[in-house]
This record gives sequence, structure tokens and C-alpha cells, in this order.
Amino acid sequence: MTAAESAGARGGRDDTVAAVVRQWRAVHPGLDTGPMEIIGRINRCAALLQQAEDAPLRRAGLSRPEFDLLGALRRTGRELTPGELARETFSSGAAVTKRLKQLTEHDLIERRLDARDRRVSHVRLTDAGRDLVDGILPEQLAYERAVLCDLEAPGQKELAALLGELLMRLEGRLGAVRV
Repeated sequence: MTAAESAGARGGRDDTVAAVVRQWRAVHPGLDTGPMEIIGRINRCAALLQQAEDAPLRRAGLSRPEFDLLGALRRTGRELTPGELARETFSSGAAVTKRLKQLTEHDLIERRLDARDRRVSHVRLTDAGRDLVDGILPEQLAYERAVLCDLEAPGQKELAALLGELLMRLEGRLGAVRV
């Protein structure tokens, strides 16, 4: 039984991806829509989660990419170069430069030039930046906990393991392309 079929069997309601799959099957009955049933749901879940998750960020005057930079600095616990931040956040160098300028203007980060190579800068959180990240993170995690509360613990662990396996494969396959 496919995911779309089992969703229908659980209560007659389909998610939006199940409806899309049904439409494609009507147009192309022999088409294997299995990948769409997984990737489509991952993409849809990510979009919906991000919309709600970003509310605390918007209240703090931050965008998701800006918070990702601040979060990378907070979780690594050390200064990072803009290049390291780009790798940590899967962002382009130009995008990181623009965001660092905005975060500096808001006194959330500080930049200092490298003593040996003046072309390299090191970025660190200010006290205000650290406090902001530490204040938003619990709210973020509470939201995520609430989203997952209807999934029993074993289901959450299984989903995390499957997504982790998929992510490792994708990073291995696509990681060389992102360099």
C-alpha cells in the first residue's frame, strides 16, 4: 500500500500530496509516483514548518538566514570566518556578506580582521546576539515539540533515523557539487 493509499485508509482524508499523486495517476496511470510521495511531503512539511517557525524570528526583526548565521556562531561556540559561516549555513559567500553587514548594524555580531591576513575576518556574537539566540531557541523548540506531539516516540525516532539516512546519502552524493 502506498503512502497516499494508507492516508486515505486512515480516515478518508488525503494530504495535499496524495491529491497531486492521484491527479498524476489519472493523467499517467503507469507512472511510478513513489518518489513524489516522499519528496513532495518532505518539501510541503518543510514549507509549513518554516512559516510557523519563523514567527518568533520576525518578532525579533530577524530573517531565517540571519538566525541561521547567529545560530551557527552560538552552537559552535567560537569565532568563524565568513567562509566557514557559508559552509555551516549552506549559503553563498555573497549572501553571508550581506547578512553579516545587517547583523553588525544591529550589534548582534562583531567582526575583527585577522592579525596575519587582513583579507580575512573573524566573526563572533555580541552579548546581545547570544542573548537573542538563547531567548528564541526555547520558543522554537517548544513549537517543534508541539508539532511532533501526535507522533509516538518510536515513530519520531524511526522518522528521524530515516531522514538522517536520506540526508547522509544526499550530502554524500550532492556535497561535491556544493563546493
